[in-house]
Amino acid sequence: MRAVSGVWRWRHNPLRRATDRREAWVALAALILMVLAAPALGWRCGSFTDDALQKSVRAQRAQRHATTAVVLRRAPEAPHLVTDPEVSSERTPQTLVVARWKAPDGTDRRGTVTTLSRRTGPGAEVEIWTDLDGHPAPRPMDAPTARTHAALAGFGAMLLAVALIEGGRRLIVWRMMRGRYTRIDRDWAEAGPDWGRTGTGS
Repeated sequence: MRAVSGVWRWRHNPLRRATDRREAWVALAALILMVLAAPALGWRCGSFTDDALQKSVRAQRAQRHATTAVVLRRAPEAPHLVTDPEVSSERTPQTLVVARWKAPDGTDRRGTVTTLSRRTGPGAEVEIWTDLDGHPAPRPMDAPTARTHAALAGFGAMLLAVALIEGGRRLIVWRMMRGRYTRIDRDWAEAGPDWGRTGTGS
């Protein structure tokens, strides 16, 4: 982006070329887009993503219910590790247990569920999530996590916009330089054969 300074530095310089001014203006336009347009695009993308995720959060909260299940026994499967961004930023061990609980309509349910609780012996109470029919369901996303995901999406969109703007600037400058060298080669081919000869141009 050093060419930005050329907009003023080359303004009154007798050695300036038209391509120098054009490159400087392209760099200045790219800088303005990076400073103003890219953050605005990132904020817009993050806002739309947050709206969509918050709707999803509300829908999940309406369709899932937290309930207490009573552990009957440990399931034969061994504990496994999962990454749950809702609970922790680290890998969290989940244990499979056979448990019983009541569905929202009051009927008894029994099945294999996963739990993060360390107390998984028979008779232990663990919290699980169920759908409207009482079947086990994943834990719903919470609002702060949705907002974090939206912020990351907006930041990613801003970085992508900056990369595209810089890529476009480099492509335009490359085409300008290529055209400049083509003109130099053409002019040199026209003047080269007579270079240094006495009376040339007279």
